[in-house]
Amino acid sequence: MSTVVEVKNLIKRYKELVAVDNFGFSIEEGEVFGLLGPNGSGKSTTINCLLSIMKYDNGSIKIFGEEMGPSRRDIKRRIGVVSQNVAVMEDLNVYDNVDFFCGLYIKDKEKRKEYVEEAIEFVGLEEYKKFRPAKLSGGLLRRLNIACGIAHKPELIIMDEPTVAVDPQSRNKILEGILELNKKGSTIIYTSHYMEEVEQICSRILIMDKGKKIAVGTKDELKRGINNTETITVNVKNIADKVISDIESIHHVYKVKYDGETLKIMCNGGKHNISHVVEYFADNNIGYEGIYSELPTLNDVFLEITGKELRD
Repeated sequence: MSTVVEVKNLIKRYKELVAVDNFGFSIEEGEVFGLLGPNGSGKSTTINCLLSIMKYDNGSIKIFGEEMGPSRRDIKRRIGVVSQNVAVMEDLNVYDNVDFFCGLYIKDKEKRKEYVEEAIEFVGLEEYKKFRPAKLSGGLLRRLNIACGIAHKPELIIMDEPTVAVDPQSRNKILEGILELNKKGSTIIYTSHYMEEVEQICSRILIMDKGKKIAVGTKDELKRGINNTETITVNVKNIADKVISDIESIHHVYKVKYDGETLKIMCNGGKHNISHVVEYFADNNIGYEGIYSELPTLNDVFLEITGKELRD
């Protein structure tokens, strides 16, 4: 596989603020590459630099093996962009919007008509061709935004927070569509602060914070790189300090947190940790309202590395 995107030593400053700090990554052909981080982490700034919409202070960006720049229309025509802020023409209907954006790259009228129809069908807007954007729900508007970005059949598709403020049905439709585009051959960059979406669709993930790369790998690689392999949560009130001390001594338990109602037990290894906890409570006649076990999430990766939650 060839390298589609290569970013090295990227720095972008806004006066005293360093929005992107010596940042780098590469993306191979056929990947769904996730950029995951909280709001303000530098995801959108990175994308704007990638597209040469924004000037940067240092570093290099190559796309399809060529240096990217504002005048590289030959590269830009091979890229599709679905921006975080919906960018469509309010005075045009659904069909004409998709036709307009597709026409920026596809001049052959017959081919463009075919591409526009395919894009509208792909996002499920066949019944809304004559609707103007103001008549569409938030979810349908997001789908139109996607159709406008992909109609010219780009090889690289950049999706910047495409599911913000949409209903669950539209969100599922969008995520399914992204995987379908990837199956058809598109390489995709997907930025989000929704870790569940990134886990669901991305083949490789880069976690960033404050403009820096925190970690990169598949979701399994990222999770294997931290201590926490399992978190056991027990809903229990008014337990003594000795109980917490005893639980901390259970094999594979490395940290215990208690807020007076919820006991969280973090483990690093072991296959039957929850049974050991249940056994301890039974042996000591301690009642509890509920107990469950969770495998680590990308939020756990972020929390262990940075000391804070990934979510806002």
